[in-house]
Amino acid sequence: MSDDPFYLIRYSHLPDVIKRTIQVVELLKREPRFSVSDAVRKVGISRSAYYKYKDAAKPFHAAMQGQIVTLALTLQHQPGILSEVLNTLATQKANILTINQSLPLQGNATVILSLETRNLRGELEETLQLLRSVNGVLQVLLVGQG
Repeated sequence: MSDDPFYLIRYSHLPDVIKRTIQVVELLKREPRFSVSDAVRKVGISRSAYYKYKDAAKPFHAAMQGQIVTLALTLQHQPGILSEVLNTLATQKANILTINQSLPLQGNATVILSLETRNLRGELEETLQLLRSVNGVLQVLLVGQG
């Protein structure tokens, strides 16, 4: 195990100082006219707290940019559904590294995809939602990252 491992944690469970640091980072991105001093004053944390935590917390989608992710999809066994999934991934500029489809059982098939997300258009969560909206896609799960 790494000396400084990563953990995935919901925003609502973060300590207040981390939430405020994230607010400062977002404010500085949104409002380039703000200095760090202005932003920390507006949000209500110290400059030292900002500098301590500014690189430690990133949105999940930002951390996944350029990573390899593994998805498990459950699809109805009907012609064209897998093709529509692949077209959706191509539109989002996902690079498919591996694909494995199981034999359909009881009208459903499982598809395991490994994707490289470096050139992904938008956020990973947006791509997952687009996949979930494809007619015939029953489930989309993020099962691995690396």
